[in-house]
Amino acid sequence: QVQLVESGGGLVQAGGSLRLSCAASGRTFNIYLVGWFRQAPGKEREFVTAITWSAGSTFYADSVKGRFTISRDNAKNTVYLQMNSLKPEDTALYYCAASRRATTNWDDYDSWGQGTQVTVSS
Repeated sequence: QVQLVESGGGLVQAGGSLRLSCAASGRTFNIYLVGWFRQAPGKEREFVTAITWSAGSTFYADSVKGRFTISRDNAKNTVYLQMNSLKPEDTALYYCAASRRATTNWDDYDSWGQGTQVTVSS
């Protein structure tokens, strides 16, 4: 079992930046990929970005490429999501999740954090 705890959400104006953190504990040796997903009210959960736990390979949704950067610190068992040039449409509840396989399908992720709210005002 892997436990994930997100932090760093908040309210920011359009064009601003936020950095989210996802701290992992438990059986982290089982993690292949850590992803960030988001869900806005009335919308489906969508993939944002992911990083492989060992190699650090990254994957991004088209909607965030060039604005968001995912990184990890294996010594701290923590994954970061740096979000720049934020837009009102980035407003959502952001979740980090861990998977034992290479996938961007949220249904294939085994462990989830509780979520952290990001609100971007126009």
